[in-house]
Amino acid sequence: MSFSSGTLVFDPDLVRRFEIKGPRYTSYPTADRFVDGFGSERRKSALRARSAAGETITATEVAKKTPGLSLYFHIPFCASLCYFCACNKIVTKDRARSAKYLRALSKEMSLASMCLGVGAGEVAVEQLHWGGGTPTFLSDGEIESLMDATRRYFRLVEGGEYSIEVEPRGLKRATVETLARVGFNRLSVGVQDFDADVQSAIHRVQSEEETRAVVEAARVSGFRSVGVDLIYGLPRQSAARFARTLERIVSIGPDRVSVYNYAHLPALFKAQRRIIAAELPSAEERLKILSLTIRVLCDAGYVFIGMDHFAKPDDELARAQREKRLHRNFQGYSTRPDCDMLAFGVSAISKLGLIYDQNSKTLDEYYGALDRGEFPVSRGIVLDDDDLLRRAVIQSLMCHFELPFAAFESAYRIDFENYFSVEIAELGEMEKAGLVSIEKNRIAVLPPGRILVRAISMVFDRRLREDRGNTRYSKII
Repeated sequence: MSFSSGTLVFDPDLVRRFEIKGPRYTSYPTADRFVDGFGSERRKSALRARSAAGETITATEVAKKTPGLSLYFHIPFCASLCYFCACNKIVTKDRARSAKYLRALSKEMSLASMCLGVGAGEVAVEQLHWGGGTPTFLSDGEIESLMDATRRYFRLVEGGEYSIEVEPRGLKRATVETLARVGFNRLSVGVQDFDADVQSAIHRVQSEEETRAVVEAARVSGFRSVGVDLIYGLPRQSAARFARTLERIVSIGPDRVSVYNYAHLPALFKAQRRIIAAELPSAEERLKILSLTIRVLCDAGYVFIGMDHFAKPDDELARAQREKRLHRNFQGYSTRPDCDMLAFGVSAISKLGLIYDQNSKTLDEYYGALDRGEFPVSRGIVLDDDDLLRRAVIQSLMCHFELPFAAFESAYRIDFENYFSVEIAELGEMEKAGLVSIEKNRIAVLPPGRILVRAISMVFDRRLREDRGNTRYSKII
């Protein structure tokens, strides 16, 4: 079923032809390229460089000013197991486990503050996000405590974006009010699907009423933006069933809707082994679900942002795209320009200057490093000039659907057509198919190519080009 919204064309034949396995590009290079051997000293050096360098934080010509700072906190605890989940989580009914974890987060923030060398509470932060796991596993008192600790070490600037992922099951209005009171202004609500059979198959039974209550509480509490997350490709799903979920979502009217492709990788994620593979929708049915989703959301007035994100035209995400401010980071699409990201908690990934690094993935390793007064860093990567250029290219494609040659030539002192001659030649087949337009001064992603922007971006991934046999990714649609 083909569909056109003016800025987006969904053509099943083109999707079948160009759909491949590939990364989501929340970073470039992608996290699977990180190497072991990164440790605490590397993180300390990066933080000290950020503090000391000022106008010349790095030696590269593309980083002449200290970038803004974003914070991420990974809260790994969940009260129950969702079978589809691929996150680093700890399933437990023991609410007392979070107290020790909060003390560790405070230690980690203290270490970072000392390395930054600025007075406590003076480091400006313009974006903050809590993810998981389930951040609202924490009690109201713990939520307040963690935000108080954050403000001891950092200054959350007025007008910043402060977001949190919530699970509506059992979430009380008082907790939503607490989240607003401590400074959160954007809420992301996990839904996945309202169909009872699908919920049973993924071990996540959640009523529409619970979801509506949380969204309404957020609006009354003054949240700037409320989003919901859906997943297509789950067991027992069909286009007909998912249509009913979409109807209810449109009725609820969130500011943003994310519709993720379920990646069934049971060899990598133990929880997914409980999903019955025979109950997964066929490739054809998945395409029907996706086409239906795009049509319903666009007809309801949502703007297609990119990949799997939709937003109302007056939402900050849509405005950021119109104003060329849209960015992409480890949490997906972002309204803030390229920021350094300082991440806290088990498995959390930071981006500081020319490095990405990731914390240890187990609590024992995480706690052990902090008890020794060290950052719990286990792996990472140092970006070279080519990585920085390709990261900017992929960002431009995924956020703005174009590559203006002059902008890259000025910033990186290259001849775009010569530097990317191999890539431009490889795009030839996509150009013939109508996915892209290769012009004298730019490459533009055309409406039929927007849904396949991951495949287009992969052409510019040098590290992937050198590793064509890679099979660890899921399909892009």
